[in-house]
Amino acid sequence: MIALDHHPSGRHFLQIPGPSPVPDRILRAMSLPTIDHRGPEFAQLGLKVLAGIGQVFQTRGPVAIYPASGTGAWEAALVNTLSPGDAVLMYDGGQFAALWQKLALRLGLKPEFIALPGLDAETGLPNSWRRGVQAELIEQRLRADSAHAIKAVCVVHNETSTGVTSDVPAVRRALDAAAHPALLLVDTISGLASADYRHDEWGIDVSISGSQKGLMLPPGISFNAVSAKALAASKTAALPKAFWAWDEIFEMNRTGYWPTTPNTNLLYGLSEALDLLLDPATGGLEAVFARHRRWGEGVRAAVRAWGLPIQCADPAVYSPVLTGVVTPVGVDADALRKLIHQRFDLSLGTGLGKLKGRMFRIGHLGDCNDLTLMAALAGCEMGLKLAGVKLAASGVQAAMDHFAAHPQQQPLLAAA
Repeated sequence: MIALDHHPSGRHFLQIPGPSPVPDRILRAMSLPTIDHRGPEFAQLGLKVLAGIGQVFQTRGPVAIYPASGTGAWEAALVNTLSPGDAVLMYDGGQFAALWQKLALRLGLKPEFIALPGLDAETGLPNSWRRGVQAELIEQRLRADSAHAIKAVCVVHNETSTGVTSDVPAVRRALDAAAHPALLLVDTISGLASADYRHDEWGIDVSISGSQKGLMLPPGISFNAVSAKALAASKTAALPKAFWAWDEIFEMNRTGYWPTTPNTNLLYGLSEALDLLLDPATGGLEAVFARHRRWGEGVRAAVRAWGLPIQCADPAVYSPVLTGVVTPVGVDADALRKLIHQRFDLSLGTGLGKLKGRMFRIGHLGDCNDLTLMAALAGCEMGLKLAGVKLAASGVQAAMDHFAAHPQQQPLLAAA
């Protein structure tokens, strides 16, 4: 067995914004014996997870399930709907938007990257990476595209690198106001099952997600939820595809099977996760969303008490999944993270791309609770003090006060 460099006693605190901790009952489900993926027992599992994941996306349409990371689902969304040389409008709201744009370039598409210009006065960081997608910029660009050369608009719902959850319905309204026929493709890899997300109601054509965030699974499953419009576009899309092709997958899914070998034991875990998330006894998805909002509010109360900037500068789009904390100029956020890991066995998310060394990220998603977060905040506060950062007040006390004043309204998710 690989020796992990953890403290000799106690548990490791994984507070990165994904992969998130996996509940014991999901781990137990994944340990069941592998079954024949062409046998009748597997078909029952396949039909169950396909129906359940549709409920999580809040769609009546088909959902493709891939044995891949979220990056694979990015590629699947593009190759199933577009052709070589197609123009794609993408919004630069963070590192994952930038990586998706890079993938589009490598596929032979022509992505146009738009963003809110300038640097933020408070932090000196890019304005576009501190605020949500600006739907009016998308609308302006689409109105100028009178020839309808742009075939798709791509945005990230919950940008994991920044802690910003953008207003996706506003983007849909922008397309409609411009009377533009482009497809709307949305990455909700870190938003799904943690933040409210409505594929059908919001008029999304392809939703992209992965297993390792709000679904509380290890990495290795990804998804495309597909509208009728996107399915029609796939009939003429000419980008090369074989493994990612929707047609064979959806045909086989009718009877609960896949055209290629599925990741059977991860699907056991997915089945268990869906039972947890959709259980009416614990309030279903609405309770899940409320729980994440409350956790985010408590963590942000701590950051404000410390007197440090929150990476997301617009309270209207604070993420319920994670909070980015900007360190003072001259304080290396990665050195701080290393100190906290070494002293307290606590893992925090690093700053990515343009934010490297300037901020760290606290995950508050999935298999989590008030005490887990209080421990994480205590580790952060002790680490900040050890690093010589002058704090305005105790964030731990502020979070305790917040959670005490706002008790949990629904039964806690049963993780046992």
